[in-house]
Amino acid sequence: MDFQYTEEQRLLADSVGRLLGRTYDFDARRAIVSSREGFSPSVWRELAAIGLLSVPFAAEDGGFGGGALDLVAPMQAFGAALLVEPFASTLAPAGRSIATLGTPAQRAAFVPRIVDGSAKLAFAHVETQLRHSLDGIATTAAPIEGGWRLSGEKRMVLHAPMADALVVTARIADGPGFADEIGAFVVDAHRSGVAMKTFRTVDDLRAADVAFRDVALDADARLGDGDSDARAAIEEAIDFAAALGCAEAVGAIDYANEATLGYLKTRRQFGVPIGAFQALQHRMVDMTIHAEQARSIMLLACAKVDAAARGEIDAAERRRIVSAAKVLVGTACRHVGQESIQLHGAMGMTVETKIAHAFKRLTMLAQQFGDVDHHLERFARA
Repeated sequence: MDFQYTEEQRLLADSVGRLLGRTYDFDARRAIVSSREGFSPSVWRELAAIGLLSVPFAAEDGGFGGGALDLVAPMQAFGAALLVEPFASTLAPAGRSIATLGTPAQRAAFVPRIVDGSAKLAFAHVETQLRHSLDGIATTAAPIEGGWRLSGEKRMVLHAPMADALVVTARIADGPGFADEIGAFVVDAHRSGVAMKTFRTVDDLRAADVAFRDVALDADARLGDGDSDARAAIEEAIDFAAALGCAEAVGAIDYANEATLGYLKTRRQFGVPIGAFQALQHRMVDMTIHAEQARSIMLLACAKVDAAARGEIDAAERRRIVSAAKVLVGTACRHVGQESIQLHGAMGMTVETKIAHAFKRLTMLAQQFGDVDHHLERFARA
């Protein structure tokens, strides 16, 4: 695919690159990961200051009016830097759900706070028995007088410990006018009845298992007009997030390839750089091929997500291409991650080297929003 950035995209990418170059080297990242917050409030404020948090929101809501393609370069930079800030969680799927499902009043209440960095969001969706079908959601929202009662448990909610609000998917409990609907609810992360068991993931992100114990919500907590099923919008938000995750993975893959190539040029064995050995050159070529395939399909997936949002293609085509991207990018994550560790030898296994952390991040990105097996099956159905 012949893809050229627009002038605005180049300027945004340059701003992100300068910010990360100044504030986010590997030592700085290690300090951030070890901090109590698990992210850098100063970096978060700077991401908001350069306008990055406004990109995917409509201009009438105070955003830039962009799409997934406008976020490709920043997400690749975040992947290379192994960013741990709640950027993707806030913008997608959580922020995307508010942007596509929310009423004008709901968008006015949340989007400006997202754009200026004062509201961080997390997407509470995964459940123990859920896998990937929305039909398996067990968390319930029961209509009560003046609002809703939310009950259930969500697992592996990325960035929940630092979130100000959670976007929660739930099944609408039986009641007048409801017929097995799925809804999305915005819940204050500190509201009474919300309990979190926090932990650090293998790739150094903060996450939590979240229990909702008869949480009382106002009537406008449900995104939308309150009488329509949210399945299609939730699925679109997850596909949008999956496309951005592919862009982040490509950035991490590029870093892994660059670091591995540099190691092959400097590590010497038998009096010569080990990169002089043809067998290792062949393996490096395979890693590069995987990276280029991943980049091409990622760009196509982001373009298709944006085209579907504009109504130019249908949801089935969007699902097909996003799943194809997840398959190829997930395969590249595994291949490049494992090869980079093997070619680094024992050095690649130490926590003091960035490549070890890149491998863990690539492993998790391959699983996020559905692994290779799931998306192969979804692609076949499409």
